[in-house]
Amino acid sequence: MAVPTRGRNKESPPLKPGQQQHQSPGASPRSGRRRPSHSPGRQVPGGARAMRKGGGGRRGARSDPQRPCREGPAAEGERDVLGRGPLRFLRVCRDRLRVFVDDRKAFILKADSKIWLTFLLAAFAGVLHWCHITTLFENDRHFSHLSTLEREMAFRTEMGLYYSYFKIIIEAPSFWNGVWAIMNDRLTEYPLVINTLQRFNLYPEVVLASWYRMYTATMDFLGVPTKMCWTVNRGKGLSPVESCEGLGDPASFYVAVIFLLNGLMMSLFFIYGTYLSGSRLGGLVTVMCFFFNHGECTRVMWTPPLRESFSYPFLVLQMLLLTYILRIPNINTGSLIALCVSNIFFMLPWQFAQFVLLTQIASLFAVCIMGYIDSCKLQKILTAHMVSLIVCFILMFGNSMLLTSYYAASLVVIWGILELSQKVLKSSRRGIYLWVIEGCAWLFGTVTLKYLTSLVFGIADDAHIGNILKSKFIGYKDFDTLMYTCAAEFDFMEKETPVRYTKTLLLPVVLVVFGVIIKRAIKYVMWALSQAGQYEREERFNHGELVYHALQLLAYSVLAILIMRLKLFLTPHLCVMASLVCSKQLFGWLFCKIQPKTLVFAILALMAIEGSANLQTQWNVMGEFSNLPQEELLEWIKVSTRQDAVFAGAMPTMASVKLSTLRPIVNHPHYEDAGLRARTKVVYSMYSRKPAKEVKRELIKLGVNYYILEESLCVSRKKPGCSMPEIWDVEDPANSGRIPLCTLMSKESRPYFITVFENSNYRVLKIPKE
Repeated sequence: MAVPTRGRNKESPPLKPGQQQHQSPGASPRSGRRRPSHSPGRQVPGGARAMRKGGGGRRGARSDPQRPCREGPAAEGERDVLGRGPLRFLRVCRDRLRVFVDDRKAFILKADSKIWLTFLLAAFAGVLHWCHITTLFENDRHFSHLSTLEREMAFRTEMGLYYSYFKIIIEAPSFWNGVWAIMNDRLTEYPLVINTLQRFNLYPEVVLASWYRMYTATMDFLGVPTKMCWTVNRGKGLSPVESCEGLGDPASFYVAVIFLLNGLMMSLFFIYGTYLSGSRLGGLVTVMCFFFNHGECTRVMWTPPLRESFSYPFLVLQMLLLTYILRIPNINTGSLIALCVSNIFFMLPWQFAQFVLLTQIASLFAVCIMGYIDSCKLQKILTAHMVSLIVCFILMFGNSMLLTSYYAASLVVIWGILELSQKVLKSSRRGIYLWVIEGCAWLFGTVTLKYLTSLVFGIADDAHIGNILKSKFIGYKDFDTLMYTCAAEFDFMEKETPVRYTKTLLLPVVLVVFGVIIKRAIKYVMWALSQAGQYEREERFNHGELVYHALQLLAYSVLAILIMRLKLFLTPHLCVMASLVCSKQLFGWLFCKIQPKTLVFAILALMAIEGSANLQTQWNVMGEFSNLPQEELLEWIKVSTRQDAVFAGAMPTMASVKLSTLRPIVNHPHYEDAGLRARTKVVYSMYSRKPAKEVKRELIKLGVNYYILEESLCVSRKKPGCSMPEIWDVEDPANSGRIPLCTLMSKESRPYFITVFENSNYRVLKIPKE
């Protein structure tokens, strides 16, 4: 948590015998800061001119027909050369290589020189975003002045769990020993041995750990120091701690790579906006809208290790590639391979990616039904999705949730509908009634196939997703559902969110763009349903990529309204859609009356009024991480308990215990497993109204030696019906009305438990064996 700064001062560490201090000339030890506290393909984007050359629509990007190969004198001459010895052959290769290089140079010189300006501006946007999020993270936690333990505590809940596996791999004797350790993990769900690579989407940690080991090994070999350590005086009677800066520090290396990746994401956003709109002004609008609504677009600066921080940049790349594929008339194999690879990099780090891709293929299916893309193109896209899904299934060691997901079921159902439509409706004239039939068939088929596959494989790990949706519509309640919906990020979207969008003019601009797309799309659909010829239809609004983006916006809006956390998909997509205010396909009639630059800069100037205030609010966040009660708890566990002592408690605390003490735990914050949810319910029975004897018996069955009780969980209430005793009243009405067990334990833990440690936040209860 963030608290008022303690005025830390870094002092030079005492030198060991024979040790030399590495310090640049003129450098001096850094002093701490006192800060006020705060509350916790073919076409490349290259501007309008490039768009005119490539063709803004699908007709303008047709590739030249390939010429058939012919046997003739040239071929015979080549065979003659190959038969005259190696020296002659090498000369021919040299000459042909020279011709090839000269041709490439000529192509580059003839290409639009402005394309390099596009990439330069994209790089600048990426560096700017990297600096922004790095500064916000440092200002919020004073991360550079924290000790190793404090940095680990700063990674709360899921973040600490994920980082713990990075720590295991880098501290193992070798990289492969570390990988083997996380694939045969007995600390996370004691006494079970689980493959965490299969369960927790940990490939980012594996990759980063390999990079860290290679970096430190190379620097050590070259004799280059990778970090500088200082003694930090924390003040207020607290003991000094050692704090290290530099990429040689594991936590600093870890977050630095995440911030670099998200800097590259902003470069992709600029290219994305430029390509979609056909103008670099569109890229500028996208980037500026992202910055003006930064707090609604991302949370990487506050929570770097979360899965979305690794995964979302690849979704931006995937949607850029998809836009390119939808825009060109003929798909090349390279584009499909790139789409498949970006899908894999999006799905591997994040368990929720499959739900986002479900909305994508549903939007594409709708675009196909309306005639904007042909079924052959959609089937090629579906093939890329299927291949990427299978690859992820293999890399995740047969994670059954992938094959039993709505995403997998939808892929199969849409493929079946397309195949059936080509055979049954080959000569039929399509109408709206067929669209409705195909849409209903997709919905019914997806739900049915998902249910059947889950039944066959016996998978119930994602059953809570359906229960969360039921709770949104019919008020369904159970223990697991309330554990989600009582958290603010899983509640409905805040009413203030659309207001914030409106103040920065993001929502009004996107509504205008969306309205123009829908108006033109409806006109095209009505024309396509008429008796007009194909050529005449193509002369009308035939931009399937724009219709896709409009439908994807609707899907993201529904997700964000139902679950507030998912506005992290909606807001960036709004920024991308805002770039279309620069599109000549949509607003060419307006640009005949007013200069595009004048319009765009006027809009940005109005956006900047509220946007600059939002940025200033972020820059004003100053604080320093400190959690002394948890630090005391973790230090006590290290000193006073055996290495094999088993702990249970609140999920966020268990992640910290595993990370910093390497003690076995029985529950953790990764809640997407049916067995883990059952274990967590047993552990959280300490906050129910059940008898102490019954709770103790169930904890002993799990092999628990110590229970960490937090009184705040017993009394805190985020909203009505959301305190732990109230949640248990829904699950266990038979004991409703009794005094919560946690209240009794905070007063007197005997005879069933023994209090062995206590401070202002935590009470450790030892569970004596019966």
